[in-house]
Amino acid sequence: MTTKQILIQHNQQHLLPLLDSLHGEQLVSFTNQIEQIDWDMVELWQHPEDLSGKGRIRPIEGLNLQQIHRNAAAFRAAGEQALKEGKVGAVLLAGGQGTRLGSDAPKGAYNIGVTHPLYIFEQLVSNLQQVCDHCHCVVPLFVMTSDLNNTATQQFWQQHNFFGYPQEYVRFFVQDMAPAVDFDGKLLLSDEATLAFSPNGNGGWYSSLARTDILRQFPSVQWLNVFAVDNVLQRIADPVFVGATLLSGCNCGAKVVRKCDPYEKVGVLCLEDGISSVIEYYEMTDEMANQRDAEGNPAYPYGVILNYLFNLDKLRFTTDKRIPVHVVKKKVPHIRNGQLVVPTSENAYKFETLILDMIRLMETCLPFEVVREHEFAPIKNKTGADSVESARILLQQNGVIL
Repeated sequence: MTTKQILIQHNQQHLLPLLDSLHGEQLVSFTNQIEQIDWDMVELWQHPEDLSGKGRIRPIEGLNLQQIHRNAAAFRAAGEQALKEGKVGAVLLAGGQGTRLGSDAPKGAYNIGVTHPLYIFEQLVSNLQQVCDHCHCVVPLFVMTSDLNNTATQQFWQQHNFFGYPQEYVRFFVQDMAPAVDFDGKLLLSDEATLAFSPNGNGGWYSSLARTDILRQFPSVQWLNVFAVDNVLQRIADPVFVGATLLSGCNCGAKVVRKCDPYEKVGVLCLEDGISSVIEYYEMTDEMANQRDAEGNPAYPYGVILNYLFNLDKLRFTTDKRIPVHVVKKKVPHIRNGQLVVPTSENAYKFETLILDMIRLMETCLPFEVVREHEFAPIKNKTGADSVESARILLQQNGVIL
């Protein structure tokens, strides 16, 4: 099917004049953009999935700190064996920029040092390197970038000699993008030859990775530890976490922290119709938030921190077509009649998938509790809560020299 036929079939005739006005590389780029669109996702604007309803929600059993401590030796032995056999890879979700930190550079390139430079990427690599040194192994590291920061990210890693990590074990891949449409379903342009694309949400990490040949380069990998760029304290490929998940027989594991109050704004691990799932904090009723178990403890204590261990065989049966697509209203700058339009209110739909929705698709998930002060230092803001300031304090408390 030609590009013209694709546009007509999907009611995008307003873009047809571009096929005549564009030439050379611009025309090639534009036609490639059109031909790579996931139209099933884009056309959800007309009939978005109903994501408001939940099934029967019940508490989930997990491993608390005391249980982990009692079984740590067995968990660690199983995890170290898997790591030494090359069964574990790590996936760093790093497609964002440091906009909220006052930087246009990749977020991982932000300097959190005080007396010397210390970059977010550098600290995360150091966390992973500690595990590798202890287990006498090297964990393949797959870094997800975006069209916005891919070149800058790769250059940054090269300039810093991959922060001492073996370069042959690091691979970069670009997150899939999804186009924005206006409220009539018409594709928007960011310039005269480029659609207004944005990353398709952190739930698109696996589909983006699977479109490459990266996993085939490491055939022994059976588990992927996925983590976000903004938590500088997290332990990656943690052998105790890996071993506990493997021995549990679950298809995935999730590092969690005990909620600091019933209404903390974090996703909560639970069972939905008997299947492992994550419920958002705003979906919890007052009754659920304050519910207690037989011992008087909170029934829903486990807040997720975006550090997951996924079984690769199970992932291969889980495609992005099955992940719920969230259709969200956003303000999207765009070109109209040759002029840049910067909207002051929502004017378009964006399409996003969320990694927390993958937990339900995996069917079984082991909640693995970690000490908040030792493994959770998110950097969302420059100052205040969950900021560069708060992360620096926690890093210093854990012995990191800034």
